[in-house]
Amino acid sequence: MELAVEVFTMLADATRVRIILALRDGELPVNSLAEIVSKSPAGVSQHLAKLRLARIVATRQGGNRVFYRLANEHARQLVTDAIFQAQHALDEHPAHHKQDRPPTETTTDAARA
Repeated sequence: MELAVEVFTMLADATRVRIILALRDGELPVNSLAEIVSKSPAGVSQHLAKLRLARIVATRQGGNRVFYRLANEHARQLVTDAIFQAQHALDEHPAHHKQDRPPTETTTDAARA
């Protein structure tokens, strides 16, 4: 139980969530991640060190650069589910539900009106 709480603690930071989202499609070096999340490379490195200690991200040395990637698919899924849950707080019919279903009479805007 305590380890699960530690995972949530690591994910309770907007910059770390943005880093995980940036790493969804593959590995990136620190400078690219810093640009994507609009933070300094030093700040992103600190977040990556914490995520690495928590075994949420892993590294690969490529010459003189270090590339970061998600250690497994679970961090990606946790962040995705958290975003979906947040969307539910804002909208009774969030966009992620609309994407999963083909349009039918009962899901169109006209049918809801």
